[in-house]
Formats: sequence, structure tokens, C-alpha cells
Amino acid sequence: MTASAQEQAPVISLVPARMDRLPWTRFHWSVVMGLGVSWILDGLEIQLVSAGGFATTFHMSASQVGFTATVYLIGQVLGALIFGRMTDSIGRKRLFILTLAIYLAGSGLAGFSFNITMLWLFRFIAGMGIGGEYTAINSAIDELIPSRYRGRVDIAVNGTYWGGAAIGAVATIATQNLFSTNWAWRIGFFIGPVLGLIIIYLRRSIPESPRWLLTHGRAAEADRTVDEIEARVRSRGVQLPPVPQEKAMAVIDYPRVPLGQLVHIFVRQYPRRTILGLTMMITQSFLYNAIFFSQGNVLKGFYGISEANVGYFFFPFAIGNLAGPLVLGHLFDTIGRRKMIFATYLISGLVLAVSAFLFQAGLLNATTQTIFWCVSFFFASAGASSAYLTVSEIFPLEVRGQAISYFFCIGQAAGATAPVIYGALMGDFSSRGPLTIGYLIGAAVMIIGGVVALALGINAEGQSLEDVADPLSKVTLPNAA
Repeated sequence: MTASAQEQAPVISLVPARMDRLPWTRFHWSVVMGLGVSWILDGLEIQLVSAGGFATTFHMSASQVGFTATVYLIGQVLGALIFGRMTDSIGRKRLFILTLAIYLAGSGLAGFSFNITMLWLFRFIAGMGIGGEYTAINSAIDELIPSRYRGRVDIAVNGTYWGGAAIGAVATIATQNLFSTNWAWRIGFFIGPVLGLIIIYLRRSIPESPRWLLTHGRAAEADRTVDEIEARVRSRGVQLPPVPQEKAMAVIDYPRVPLGQLVHIFVRQYPRRTILGLTMMITQSFLYNAIFFSQGNVLKGFYGISEANVGYFFFPFAIGNLAGPLVLGHLFDTIGRRKMIFATYLISGLVLAVSAFLFQAGLLNATTQTIFWCVSFFFASAGASSAYLTVSEIFPLEVRGQAISYFFCIGQAAGATAPVIYGALMGDFSSRGPLTIGYLIGAAVMIIGGVVALALGINAEGQSLEDVADPLSKVTLPNAA
């Protein structure tokens, strides 16, 4: 803490406690609808690119098509790094408006590309916007949602990525049947911006996080924001109980966290939490990239499914991934974080391991293989979504956006190795042995992630964010008991 910070008169506030005592209201639905679209858009983007209709228009090679996906992921990483730090310093609301606008511009303009270079440039811009969304949105949702609902909401919202992927699959089939190849992929890229324009209107009514305001010298504005939210609740006839004064928190305006202190927080102050977050992000990213990017080739190379029919097998896979967080999410708030993370990672790994042995024995066909993937990722999707929840809630508010961005980038980097590894294991599809070993490795990776979560996890269910990790701006008053 700087000398100037130490000299500040602290502000004593009930803002966090007041936010957590709120019942579920229309306001919270507006937060979910307005902010949760980010992952739908990401899933939509990935699916549209995987369809690859632009490859015919621009006569692209396989490596050029692959780079179109890669450049989007590079943009995500850079966007997360840049905007993660900005969301901690200038606020959540400014960033979730800015990042969505960047995405709208990048994706919309991609549909007007007339050469490969333009396509790659706009895909990079769209990726930057989505990368920034990951940091600003996770931070805002966790700070605006009452503690007893935080787990299920965050997990469900992150899981909607697969809703976007399913929409993308349907959109791809529809546009390819209704329009020429040159127009089909262009129209596909316009779907995201059309949805985004609707959502950016909804986001205008979502306030800045009162928690962020409180810790950045804007306590009066934080109080006014909570007053307005409470007024909406009372206008619907809901009686709010008083908040005990002992839940008040004393804070000061905390300066921007320098990189040196950020390293200290991750390495010295919270080393176990850093290991936990990294393990969860890396393991889920590795498994998802391994299966998702090899799924089509496995169906075509080992089961003889035509290119035109692969999408029909992807759709139930996407629905299974969407259903997991929606069905299991509330258990992370009731049974608890550690137990549920362990269970979802473990079951996902075990189901994948069983399918690996059946795959090696030649006992599966395309349908039964897809069923095993659906079951495994029903649990893996809930676990993967909980990774973002975990990283978001276990570090101090002042570095929340940056924590998400750095852990996301490291997870993406580790996961990026999986498609290369599994592509090599498939080879010319003449032998199932190497890929079987790959599946068993993927299963072991998930099980290890679950064991680490059980050993190092934080029982954050039902707890205020400020109880899970003290804000850096929090101070102890001299006369405090």
C-alpha cells in the first residue's frame, strides 16, 4: 500500500452485503441476458469458422483455413491481456460495452472480406473483442449476482458457449442450403453482429459494478447504484431485511496494482489458489481442444462419415455440453465447489477412459462414439465452466479481471497443443492404438485436475466475494474488535 493510500480516510460501507442479500429479481435476469451473450457469440464464431465456406471463395489451402481459426484465438489472447488490465483500472461497464463493439465491428466486417488478408485481419479483431469479453463479463457477473446464486449463474452463462455452437451448426446448414457458397459464409458472419446489436442495447441499462465503484474512490456512486437496484425490488412488493452493521467493510481508494505486486499476489500471497486456477484452466482447455478439434476427423477417418453429415453428429455433442452446466450448475452452490468440481472432472475422465477402450476394441460406431462424447462432456462442460468461476472468485477484486485474463491465456496456450498432438496420433487412420493412448491421456489429465481441485479448492459457495478474498482496498479500523 502506498503512503498516500495509507493517509486516506477509509469509507465504511455495506454495499457488498446489500448486494448479496438481494433476492433473485428482474434486474438479475437483465444481467444474465445482457452479459451472458458473450459465450453464445464465441461458440457461434468458432462453429462458423469450422464450416469453412470461405475456403472455397478464396481457394484456401488446409493450412490457411487452420490459420483462420488460429488468428481468432491469437486475437482472443491479446484481447484478454489488454482488456483484462483495463477492466480492473477503468471499470467493468466501460469494458463490456467496448469489447462487444469491437467484436461487432470485427465479425461484421469479416463478412465483407474480399481477400484472405482482410478476412484474417477482421477475424483477429473479432477475437480481441471476445477475449476482452471473457475478463470484463466474468468479473461483472460475479460482482452483481448475490452470493447464494453466483455459482450456478456463472457456470450456466459460461456453458452457453455451446448454445452458440449449436446455433452456428443450424445456421451453417441453413445458409448452405439457401444460398450460394460465396454468400452463405458471409451471411453467417452477420448473425453474431445482429444478435450483438440487440444485446448492446440491453447492456446500456446494466450499471457499473457497485463493488468496483466502492474500491475505486466512488463510494457515493456505489451507494446510489445499490439504492436504485433496491428501489426496483421494493417497487415489486418485495420487503428487504435490514443488513447488520457488523457486515460493514472499511475501504480506501486503491491505486492501480503494479505488475510487481500482481506477481506477489499470485506467487507469494495466494500460491495454492494460483496452482488451483492454473490446473483447472489448463486441464479443461487441453481436453476440449483435443476432442473438439479432432471430432470431425475421427468421424470421417474411423467411422466413414461424410463431410456433409459431420454436422449432424456435432449438434447433439453441443447440446450435451450446453445441458451440463444448466442441469448441474445449482449443485455447485448446494453440494459445494470442491466436491462438484472433483466429481465432474472425475466422471468426465472415467467416461472418456471407458470409451477409449471400447474404441480400441472396435465396439463403437459413429453414433455410440458420439453418445460417449455427449455423456463425458455433459460433466466436463460443467467442470470447465467452474474453472472460470473459480479463477474469478478466489482473487481480490482489484485484480479479478487480470487474474481471469492471465489464467485464460495460459490455458489457451496449453490447450493449443492438443489439436496438433491428436492430429498426429490419428495419422492415416490405419491404427487406433495411438489415438486410444491419446484418449487415455486426456482422461488422466481431467482426473488429475479434479484431484487437485479436491485438495486445493476453496469452499466459496454462499460466501461473499469479500470473504473469499479480502479486497486490497480493505482496511482494519484501529478501534475494530
